[in-house]
Amino acid sequence: MHAREKLMALGDRLRFPHQSDVRGVPRLRELRPRAGRSPWRPIYARSKGDFVILAIAPEAEGDRRGYERAVAKAGERLADIEDD
Repeated sequence: MHAREKLMALGDRLRFPHQSDVRGVPRLRELRPRAGRSPWRPIYARSKGDFVILAIAPEAEGDRRGYERAVAKAGERLADIEDD
């Protein structure tokens, strides 16, 4: 919850280590709870002026396949949101 609250308070001014880009996927970002010490990464993007959490992924170094699946699902969800 604290990572989400930081995103809500700081928006685009939230910096590393609290957030990072998702490499190779434009527009998707990851929150890094506990400054990256959490094993979970909420995947988010800005859509229609709001930040939207699209998926919760395991940390990539611990579970690369799980991370990639969550990123793919986040991309699909973002496309669905923006098609509406």
